Amino acid sequence: MAECVFCGIVSGSVPAFVVASEEAGLAFLDTRPVFPGHTLVIPRQHIPTLTDLPAPRLPGYFALVQRLAVAVESGTGADGTFVAVNNKISQSVPHLHTHVVPRRRKDGLRGFFWPRTKYGSDAEAAELAAAIAAALPAS
Repeated sequence: MAECVFCGIVSGSVPAFVVASEEAGLAFLDTRPVFPGHTLVIPRQHIPTLTDLPAPRLPGYFALVQRLAVAVESGTGADGTFVAVNNKISQSVPHLHTHVVPRRRKDGLRGFFWPRTKYGSDAEAAELAAAIAAALPAS
């Protein structure tokens, strides 16, 4: 789908700080993270919502999400992660994506109010992407 920014990331026409690239999906840093290390996991094919993902693809996709939850926590030194999927409402890009957000005790995040920030530089984002990628467990 030519107008989908996530499809552009998959094709390489849109730049991203890629953390993992596998058959089951692609993971990259969110450009407007809730906290540094906030990672998005997407299927490679244009699939609008979780309910559109074919059932046979669920195990591979969520195994990647699970491994990213480990990697984001370890790679950022976080205490845990918040994993979420929006379907249609609050889905800023109509391509299935799962948020893996590093969390720390008393980080100030309450409920579903997500104050968004930006990385200070591409170097900072690249360093975090590399740390998360290095912490990614083998499939």
